[in-house]
Amino acid sequence: MANFFLDNKDLQYHLSHPLMQRIIELKERNFADASLYDYAPQNVEDALDSYRRVLEIVGEVSGEVIAANAESVDHEGPRVVNDHVEYASGTVRNIEALIEAGLSGMTLPRRFDGLNMPVTCFAMANEMVSRGDTGFENIWGLQDCAETINEFATEEIKAKYLPRVSAGETCAMDLTEPDAGSDLGAVMLKATWDEEAGVWRLNGCKRFITNGDGDISLVLARTEEGTKDARGLSMLIYDKRDGGVKVRRIENKLGIKGSPTCELVFNNAPAVLVGDRKMGLIKYVMSLMNAARLGIAAQSTGLCEAAYREALKYAAEREQFGKSIDKFVAVSEMLKNMEAKTLASRAMLYETARFVDIYKQLAHIQQERGLTAEERQEMKFYNRLADGFTPLAKMFSSEFANEVAYDSIQVHGGSGYMKDYACERLFRDARILNIYEGTTQLQVVAAINHVTKGTYLEQIARYEELVCNDATRALGEKLVALRELFVKAIERVEALDKECAGYKDLHSRRLVEIAGYIILSHILLRQANEVEEYVAPAKRFVKYASKKVMEAYTAILESEVSDVELYKA
Repeated sequence: MANFFLDNKDLQYHLSHPLMQRIIELKERNFADASLYDYAPQNVEDALDSYRRVLEIVGEVSGEVIAANAESVDHEGPRVVNDHVEYASGTVRNIEALIEAGLSGMTLPRRFDGLNMPVTCFAMANEMVSRGDTGFENIWGLQDCAETINEFATEEIKAKYLPRVSAGETCAMDLTEPDAGSDLGAVMLKATWDEEAGVWRLNGCKRFITNGDGDISLVLARTEEGTKDARGLSMLIYDKRDGGVKVRRIENKLGIKGSPTCELVFNNAPAVLVGDRKMGLIKYVMSLMNAARLGIAAQSTGLCEAAYREALKYAAEREQFGKSIDKFVAVSEMLKNMEAKTLASRAMLYETARFVDIYKQLAHIQQERGLTAEERQEMKFYNRLADGFTPLAKMFSSEFANEVAYDSIQVHGGSGYMKDYACERLFRDARILNIYEGTTQLQVVAAINHVTKGTYLEQIARYEELVCNDATRALGEKLVALRELFVKAIERVEALDKECAGYKDLHSRRLVEIAGYIILSHILLRQANEVEEYVAPAKRFVKYASKKVMEAYTAILESEVSDVELYKA
């Protein structure tokens, strides 16, 4: 039987990371639930054992059910019936299997029938589901919308909606409109207060909405009449049971065919407010998007794993000139680089997830009681790291997913271009990953301030404090040299930006890429220092990263102020 957790030692390594103890203590509130629920853990070891057992179940469902249905779902796809979405039959079986296994509401508190698991474990579940079917992860993974409700809604709203998510109802976030894509401040869906009914009424259209006919939707809408910017937007919950929304169409996409991407029409649809008016985009969507970007990083990592394994399997079975093609150095090099990128993607994903876990749990605790001075400092520290690492995780994992999927087809040769092999579907599915929930270019915009304000350099300095062993010492020295180039690159860009506004914009992606490659290398170096089997992949990734850093550094070094004019509109 296929189990995507048990067959992946790398996932098990990340579950045992030392920071997990602190995450568990915070998430379990020092195990207060043990006196209320007989299934709640009583200590760190008990919690880890519980997480491991749940992840094994996710791994089994992903390997035995979701992966088995992926091809049929890709061919059948969802359709619109009577103004609503009807999932592909394989998607229905996937949802039923996950509900039957009790895997909904993974991060929600037990008082809302959730499993009370950390973000890190939810990311692992998302990765495994995505390895089975990347498109289905969009339906499964959107249960993290419930975290926004849990964080910002009233107790009454939480009690109404969160147990339904834990019972298996699906979610959606209705943000994008025909004239408001990345510029969400331009959203114009109108929300009008209905005094008699005691609800808000939604009118207008939404477009490109993932799982748009979900049971419970978070909707960004304009509550303040006469406004045209972000200050007029609020976040509301729309309940599909109440009616008032029709699915106009499902987009015909290149990939992730099983995930219904909908155009919606709201006609006096009733809704309730989440949190405060006017804070929809400024506060709540930003929180929602950061969670979604971590979700895409998990989705991308799962696709990397699937594409790499498909290539590895094919190369071992395909014989040419009297031997399997994985014995040819040209093919072997491709496979080894695919493995290194997959490991790097996962390393960044869970490093980021751990930062998010600690920050988020302290933020939740702050709503329950005052934090100590040490806790406030801890929350501030991990908040900054979470903010800095989230765009890197989304950017690098989604770019690597495209690269690994591309190379998987290349390893398959002409066969990979045919629909007989899964790598063809994976290649199509990968293309959206560096586009939705913020393109790679938008991740650069989010990350560049952490370059110039020193977030990345400070964390790199912490990584450099690691004492390397004989097998990793040369890698550590190499990364120190790369960090010195990074400092020089920042200094040059900032100096020339003072001479010509726009110079930093021209090189922002290069600076962010340098930071990312150094950080990814350090995380893999740390793993190699702890576990011998990571040494070879770490060496390969550092070699690859060094090349990419030198390319970016050389481009900055050779660039002049006048280059800005070449690329102005």
